[in-house]
Amino acid sequence: MYDAILIVSFGGPEGMSDVMPFLDNVLRGRNVPEARKHEVAHHYEQFGGVSPINAQNRSLISCLRDELNTHGIDLPIYWGNRNWHPLLPDTMQAMADDGVKRALAFFTSAYSSYSGCRQYREDIARAHDAVGDAAPEVDKIRVYHNHPGFIAAVCDHVCDALATFATGTHADTHLVFTAHSLPSSMAQTCAYEAQLRDACEIVASELEHQHWDLVYQSRSGPPSQPWLGPDVCDHLRTLQAQGVTHVVLMPIGFISDHMEILFDLDTEARELCAEIGLEMALARTAGTHPAFIAMIRELIQERLATDPVRRAMGRHGPWHDVCPPNCCMPSARTC
Repeated sequence: MYDAILIVSFGGPEGMSDVMPFLDNVLRGRNVPEARKHEVAHHYEQFGGVSPINAQNRSLISCLRDELNTHGIDLPIYWGNRNWHPLLPDTMQAMADDGVKRALAFFTSAYSSYSGCRQYREDIARAHDAVGDAAPEVDKIRVYHNHPGFIAAVCDHVCDALATFATGTHADTHLVFTAHSLPSSMAQTCAYEAQLRDACEIVASELEHQHWDLVYQSRSGPPSQPWLGPDVCDHLRTLQAQGVTHVVLMPIGFISDHMEILFDLDTEARELCAEIGLEMALARTAGTHPAFIAMIRELIQERLATDPVRRAMGRHGPWHDVCPPNCCMPSARTC
């Protein structure tokens, strides 16, 4: 049924000369002030212009290749990005040159949203059109926010972060789940908020942890435009004012520790916590945790099987394999 796997991701610069062209790709067609673009570029400059996301995707692909081989799944793995090399049109051309006819795509986004679902499908469609009739057909693997493998990886990494605090503080430590904020109009057209809250509830239940909240980070829109909140730094100030002394930040909305983790949490949020006297630990994302890699393999097997077992936790069950026409629209006005 399928003769290849396609990893689809955001992409990131791998040197200072890449930063501005990368940001031009990210911001193309958006009314973003030039000053804001240079502000974001400065974030990358603090890390030598290198985003961790590409290296992390290479590690994920390496681990997944071993996992597939171990379970007798003989499918080549390709990788294409939205915003930086390897770009999806180039990857699609390579797949066509190799004779691939139909591929199964894994998106590096665990949730349904325009940028994490529909826009990637639009990227694939444009790449297909650019290559022409020889381009392979590409089907998408379902979102996996409530898959036991994803939940297990998150739980393990929260426990690792808690372990950095004295044992007696664990029960009172506040668990703060973070996710990338979206414009409110975009959030109205998808299940992003509901899926995030579902995942947080499952993790908190599995860990029997009572004190937790879901907050948002990395907002980039103008102040006049409503976005999902509260903002993580605002929330940390609120917790400190309420007498909380220890927090674990778990970026549950992300699957790898890329720039939004490196700068927004491990730099800005950490500096704020030091300033206001909060003890902070940052939990790692799912990354290449063995349970997460096994989950990807399981989702591939799910689509290869004639009578699949579709595992999921929480109230919503497994998500759809084929997105409906109105799935994850850019904003409510376009529905």
